[in-house]
Amino acid sequence: MHSIEAAAELLSGVGVAKPEIEAAIGQLLIAFGEDVNREGLERTPERVARMYDELLAGYRVDPYALINEAVFEVDYEDMVIVRDIEFYSMCEHHLLPFIGKAHVAYIPSGKVIGLSKIPRVVDLFARRLQVQERMTAQISEFLQAAIHPHGVAVVVEGMHLCSKIRGVKKADARMVTSCMTGSFRDNQATRQEFMFHLERGDTPLSI
Repeated sequence: MHSIEAAAELLSGVGVAKPEIEAAIGQLLIAFGEDVNREGLERTPERVARMYDELLAGYRVDPYALINEAVFEVDYEDMVIVRDIEFYSMCEHHLLPFIGKAHVAYIPSGKVIGLSKIPRVVDLFARRLQVQERMTAQISEFLQAAIHPHGVAVVVEGMHLCSKIRGVKKADARMVTSCMTGSFRDNQATRQEFMFHLERGDTPLSI
């Protein structure tokens, strides 16, 4: 498990350099055999640079500042689950998107984190050049280091365009990764309770 100091070092990063990206995209278009001056492509390098600035915004977010005002002392030590968190990320191997859902649970040890912060933490790690395995571990390790719960469980389901539209071209293939810490790793009943909630499907709540 990472200490808070080690986690902070692990999560540091810088934003994208737009002029360099624009120049590189221009060179790619030329390499593709395109005319970079034709109407449809004149501003493509600029648009792509803005796109990457948005899709890779996770490099510029301090995760501790993100959750700083939303950690509360609460006398509650049962499971907290936030499921079906949509995410969009970029595969670092082919620079193609992978998209899916993340399911996050933790068992508080005197502190809880605001509901909206968990999806934001998922977005923070997703909006980087990633592999799904590392992203899953980063979400789990950060929450463990930040609020010191009895345990954290993260399951991520992703559909990868690099295997959908190229290579093996398996359109329906999904990748599932998980990372468990503390009581989720050590206690089978706790882990099974978490998986039971995930298997319940998308049954709407009745109020």
